[in-house]
Amino acid sequence: MTHVFHRNSRKAPPKAVRGAGCYLYDASGKAYLDGSGGAAVSCLGHGDPDVIAAVQAQVADLAFAHTGFFTSDPAEALADLLIANAPGALDRVYFVSGGSEATEAAIKLARQYFVETGQPQRRHLIARRQSYHGNTLGALAAGGNAWRRQQFAPLLIEVSHIAPCYDYVLREEGESAEAYGLRAAQELEDEILRLGPDSVMAFIAEPVVGATLGAVPAAPGYFRRIREICDRHGVLLILDEVMCGMGRTGHLFACEADGIAPDIACIAKGLGAGYQPIGAMLCTGAIHDAIAAGSGFFQHGHTYLGHPVAAAAGRAVVEKLLREGLVARAGVQGAALRAALDDRFGQHPHVGDIRGRGLFLGLELVADRETKAPFDPARGIAARIKAEAFEAGLICYPMAGTRDGRQGDHVLLAPPFIIEEAQIGELTDKLATAVERALAG
Repeated sequence: MTHVFHRNSRKAPPKAVRGAGCYLYDASGKAYLDGSGGAAVSCLGHGDPDVIAAVQAQVADLAFAHTGFFTSDPAEALADLLIANAPGALDRVYFVSGGSEATEAAIKLARQYFVETGQPQRRHLIARRQSYHGNTLGALAAGGNAWRRQQFAPLLIEVSHIAPCYDYVLREEGESAEAYGLRAAQELEDEILRLGPDSVMAFIAEPVVGATLGAVPAAPGYFRRIREICDRHGVLLILDEVMCGMGRTGHLFACEADGIAPDIACIAKGLGAGYQPIGAMLCTGAIHDAIAAGSGFFQHGHTYLGHPVAAAAGRAVVEKLLREGLVARAGVQGAALRAALDDRFGQHPHVGDIRGRGLFLGLELVADRETKAPFDPARGIAARIKAEAFEAGLICYPMAGTRDGRQGDHVLLAPPFIIEEAQIGELTDKLATAVERALAG
């Protein structure tokens, strides 16, 4: 008997009782290799003594002080650390409790910025199909995850959606990756022109698309062209790095690999590494100064903004990522995991694509490698793989609807940056077992 409203109302999950390194343990003592970091959260693994000590010290000194009255040392220090390592002109940090809140804040800030600067006609937000930006109503409206949006569609604000930059499926035969990237980016300008350039406030995108597409990086040159288009039309560029940021792709900020910087960035997940719920929205000094020179108040807020204990945990996480070279390690171990996946699945008749960056990797499952045809959704391949992997002692992140919200299946992998060579072998072996059992079912 439970009074917890679980995600699956028909079946309670096993109870997690302990975490150590790359493993979680349930009440029976069974070990699970955390091959997805939960949902790309646990970048440092479980039980990190430095982060635990930081949380314990902070909660003893100051557990909570509402930001309507106070700031705190942990929030100030974490903001300084993030900005010192942030790309471009990002200069201010607005702390929240998770990725969906960060996206909500970003959308509302974009709108208020244009109101404060005398451009209230700028109201349109453009995003991409097969994206995911969170589950609150504003974030859900921005996202292009058809399954998550469907039943709530009547409640969602209107957002324009263009095609994703999805090389495996959308690049045409004979087209170079660079040419495809430019063609995909042109959809943004076409949509801005269709809506009216002076009516568009922002474009939001994930540098490496996570949950909905399965670790899909952009084609070469895509984001440089996106940045040029936004600049030409005075549109703010919001980059959602909730999943792919904080070292996950081998750069502290994922957009660094694309050689660009956003006007607004959203981070979470790896920022707290699971030790505390924390996220953040970062913006340029120019955006912040426009608010300061106008009304002086960002008309937004939550009770736990800048929570001292959460900020202390985030500071300990980011300091450790930088001090111990764990961002670079994510790149190195990501290459090792990619090689292991290529070796095991590169010629698999039902693995069409292996992709990603750093320790953020995905495998797309197909019924036919030659035609790239997806499996019949009725087979429930993603759900089968998740169940079989869990039974084998592996936590991974499979999703259905990769192609269009209904068809297509992929598996997302995002293990802790501390993963060792032997654990890469264990992950690959258990995933292979899960895939074979799921396909045989």
